[in-house]
Amino acid sequence: MNPPALDALDLKLLQALQLDGRAPFSRIAQVLGVSDQTVARRFRRLRTTAGLRVLGMTDEGRLGRSSWIVRLSCTPDAADRLAGALARRPDTTYVALISGGTEVMCAMKPHSRRERDDLLLGRLRSTPRLTSISAHCLLHYFYGGPLGWLTKIDALTPDETAALHPAHPEAPAGPVAVDADDEHLLALLREDGRATLAELQSATGLTESVAKRRLERLRAAGMLYFDVQHDVEPLGQEIEAMLWLTVEPAALAGVGRALAAHPEVRFAAATTGRANLVAATLHTDPGALYAYLSERIGALEGVRSVETLLMLRQVKQLAYERSRSPGNGTAGR
Repeated sequence: MNPPALDALDLKLLQALQLDGRAPFSRIAQVLGVSDQTVARRFRRLRTTAGLRVLGMTDEGRLGRSSWIVRLSCTPDAADRLAGALARRPDTTYVALISGGTEVMCAMKPHSRRERDDLLLGRLRSTPRLTSISAHCLLHYFYGGPLGWLTKIDALTPDETAALHPAHPEAPAGPVAVDADDEHLLALLREDGRATLAELQSATGLTESVAKRRLERLRAAGMLYFDVQHDVEPLGQEIEAMLWLTVEPAALAGVGRALAAHPEVRFAAATTGRANLVAATLHTDPGALYAYLSERIGALEGVRSVETLLMLRQVKQLAYERSRSPGNGTAGR
């Protein structure tokens, strides 16, 4: 059964939440010209029909940490268990099955070099039926993070966008220091980015005023942002692809900026490895993907080759949904 199509108000609400995931329903309602109850009702419905969740995410670069994409080849009978084990890890943000179900792709944000090495050099190497591991460090983001794909759907007018965009001072340069209370707060927001101050106070033991000040400080420092997890089918996007581009070094920045401007691109970054640029894209059907590769990618100067992989099944997007990933595996222990 096809998921129900979203109407104009649904799309406006999704884009509003991408702009400011903690915007009160009353503020969104005022800008969109509807009642608070209407926004709340639409939000609850989208949680069911479109998998909507607002989650607090961290910019690892602001913490002096690196992010990675790991490609894992395995035997077909092991893919589901491996993907499920990786999805349960708190340091992974995206896990999907690709390449006919014999490859798992995982985006990870290890908190330390020891955590990274423990996974890449320890746990994965001891995982049964895993045939190869390829790890790629993300060097520079062209699109992604707080710039979610929903900002490209043009559901909001320019005036509505300006009214809903949060105002924060320019983030200071250099890494941001966080303490144990900050880490606890961030962990709670990763589970529910719209958790109320009362809920944060109850879970952390901080007063509401202290929790609010810490949250605002982390956002102002550019370290905490809010992203929207959602299904893509209700938005008319049937094809999810991962493109690994080999680009001439002198053209890398230009190609990356060009990709960031494409409405099909939900993520793009320079990376280590044989391919030096990776992008995640969305398309309405295979014909649209072909047109994108031949007409948009093919027109970019400096692109030498493109490896195109289709996402067969998404196991984790920002947060782990237990119903999406069966099985157990060594990598998650």
